[in-house]
Amino acid sequence: MPRSAPASPHYRWVIVATGTLSIFACLGLGRFALGMLLPSMSSGLGLSYAAQGTVGTANFLGYLAAVLAAGPIAARTGPRPLIVAALALVSGTMLLVSRAESLAMLVVLYALTGFGSGATNVPMMGLIARWFDAGTRGRAAGFASIGSGFAIVASGWLIPAVNRARGADGWRTNWLILAVAVAAIAVVAALLLRDPPAAPALAAGPARPALPAGRPRAVYVLGLAYAAFGYTYAIYVTFIVTALVRERGFPEATAGRFWSAVGLLSLLSGPVFGALSDRRGRRFGLTLVFALQMVAYLLAAGSGLPRPFLYLSIGLFGVAAWSVPTIMIAAVADHVGPERALPAFGFITFFFGVGQVAGPAVAGLLAERTGSFSIAFLMAAALAAAAILVVGMLRAPGARVAEPQPGA
Repeated sequence: MPRSAPASPHYRWVIVATGTLSIFACLGLGRFALGMLLPSMSSGLGLSYAAQGTVGTANFLGYLAAVLAAGPIAARTGPRPLIVAALALVSGTMLLVSRAESLAMLVVLYALTGFGSGATNVPMMGLIARWFDAGTRGRAAGFASIGSGFAIVASGWLIPAVNRARGADGWRTNWLILAVAVAAIAVVAALLLRDPPAAPALAAGPARPALPAGRPRAVYVLGLAYAAFGYTYAIYVTFIVTALVRERGFPEATAGRFWSAVGLLSLLSGPVFGALSDRRGRRFGLTLVFALQMVAYLLAAGSGLPRPFLYLSIGLFGVAAWSVPTIMIAAVADHVGPERALPAFGFITFFFGVGQVAGPAVAGLLAERTGSFSIAFLMAAALAAAAILVVGMLRAPGARVAEPQPGA
């Protein structure tokens, strides 16, 4: 059963903090740690580039399935029970991944991890949208999104250190450690998550006009842009470390430090770009983010470029890393209202899921055939440029009745 919120007007920031931990677990550890683990896993299990892409795609297929299921389940149970159960699924499947002996077993388990990640992320972001008004929604979602950055920082240092200490089976120990961390966060979420309090103004004041049936055109525009983001970012986060180690000759520990740098830089991406979109508009924020990512992908594709350009690629990607999901949840809530934000965010996340399912699979096949990830990164840059054009079609939402501010 959903738990009602305490009377404290500041409890919504407890929700954000719990959201940060949940995103740290479900996305940061459940998904983004894979990039650091792939080199040692592929050596231990004999995975080709195409097989590595299949592992990433399996995770994203599970995520996509969760996107379809999360809204209806949350409508019946409330966000909190779903989030807690999904985090428990992430933890349990990661524990089993640590014992995987074949590609088939790895693919099945990591698909279930992806389902748990999606079933955590979608209701969590929808819950945050319900706690905040349009003027602060982007900033709140941005603070929650930095959980992924903290996880990337941690995995960039932890995983190489454990691999050095444990040798060939280090990747198994790493999965076990990450599974325990996710389980602990599931307990925290069970204790702290609450539904927002009912706004007295809604009961005593005039009825709010009903939202139109169907989905505004802007939701489809956001969905297309989100699909491009899913496709392109999934390529970068899955394969940039492998490209550094296998193609550029970086030691795993050095690549881990670069991966940690992405995480450190990304800590600002959600709050900064979310707040920027609150002030300058969602279209401006998304256009700027896609432009930064396009340059990052182009620089990653240039195998003959000096190393400083590669450092710049990592820096630009990190600065803008989690901005798109942050702005997307705020933009969706702007257009459909906070009470319909969760199903609408689930709808555009389906587009995102399709993109991230396809990205690693296509990139892995291209790398297998060409012996390099350069073409895949060029493809990502082209799609980021296309996303800029799509975002240009976005219009500001029409005038709306002022929204209540829970706990304000």
